[in-house]
Amino acid sequence: MAVEILLPKIGFSMQEGQVAEWLANDGDQVTEGQPLFSLEADKSTNEVEAPASGTLKIVAQTGETYEVGTILGYIE
Repeated sequence: MAVEILLPKIGFSMQEGQVAEWLANDGDQVTEGQPLFSLEADKSTNEVEAPASGTLKIVAQTGETYEVGTILGYIE
């Protein structure tokens, strides 16, 4: 079963964020806890870790802004 990669809420007032950079490529094998992408929000940049291990399927584009909770990809 695929695990959804969601845009996390990092700050109390955060409503949206931008995927600054994917640190792994579509189709790569990733491990739980591995840095997955850089998230720009509220004038800060944070690395977001993989929530599970498996094959990465990216559906969100770099440089785009998404609302908190948006599905950015899957780990199968």
